[in-house]
Amino acid sequence: MSSFNLFDPPQAGAPSAPSAPVKVSSRAFRSAIEEALIHGYTRKDLETVLAEELKLPWPKADQKPTDDDLSKRDVVRGYTGSWGLSQLVGLSRRMVVELDIAGSLLADLASLLAEYDRGGGVATPAKNLIFAANGPKPELVLRDAVSNDIEIVRNGEFCLIFDQPIPADGLTYSTLIEWWRMRQDLGEDVSQRQVGLDLHDRLRSSLGHNSVELRVFDTYAARYREHGFQIPALIPQVYLHFDPMTQLMRKKAGHSGSPLARQRMDFLILFSNRHRVVLEVDGKQHYANDDTASPTLYSEMVAEDRRLRLSGYEVYRFGGAELMHDSADRMLADFFNQLAERMQ
Repeated sequence: MSSFNLFDPPQAGAPSAPSAPVKVSSRAFRSAIEEALIHGYTRKDLETVLAEELKLPWPKADQKPTDDDLSKRDVVRGYTGSWGLSQLVGLSRRMVVELDIAGSLLADLASLLAEYDRGGGVATPAKNLIFAANGPKPELVLRDAVSNDIEIVRNGEFCLIFDQPIPADGLTYSTLIEWWRMRQDLGEDVSQRQVGLDLHDRLRSSLGHNSVELRVFDTYAARYREHGFQIPALIPQVYLHFDPMTQLMRKKAGHSGSPLARQRMDFLILFSNRHRVVLEVDGKQHYANDDTASPTLYSEMVAEDRRLRLSGYEVYRFGGAELMHDSADRMLADFFNQLAERMQ
């Protein structure tokens, strides 16, 4: 029989109890960021790092980060004081990769990031964001199969391709607006609002006359007026899988259906480069043939949902019928508010 006694004090040399787990929160990230920057740089160097290396926008019109009465902590908080968790996480990732800070100062940031990443999300960064097709399906080839570089060789004029890295703190509408400005060669004399409206119209056109999807899109767009363009963008009609053959080509070749379920997502929100939310609007074509319920279609739909969730995506579904009610706008607005709060 073992002589071990649960109530005996630990013997000398015995392993100590594990330390308390790292607590992931906006406050924890904010504190770790401040300590790393404050103790890693002089006051003058800090201005250069934040403004020139990290290219953070200074939001205060009545002050400048160079004002002598601001301490180093005041400067850091001036840049980041209104930020939510996703933005703080994104800055933490950039600091770890881009800045030359002593390892001991980065230890807290690294621990927080490791714990944050354990909470889920997609493990690999987004590489190809093809979306908002308003015409024939694009034809893709692998320009470099080793690097997974794709090229659209036909019908590229009908879809959009975001060809920049997804920022660590997610893809905001503001980022999309500046990308659209460059893509359309719109000068700096064109206001951000005008560019945003032009992009909004182009994105909306990809939904055609689908009244329920338009309702989702328009309800979310109202959030830009309320919260500004720095919130995550709602991206419509995003290619997830790609089958080079059309349904008509498959039928002519004697094939039934597509080998890849759900080639396009109705909507995608990138809250960070890891945390991706998919919104699907279900008409009866998702679960019925004409007016006859189809267990096969329903099974394919839920199987693809499981696959997406296991890959790290979050999936939320709306029934087409619920979006036709008079109360749908309020329901959608409440949902988007709760989703934004949950992702903070």
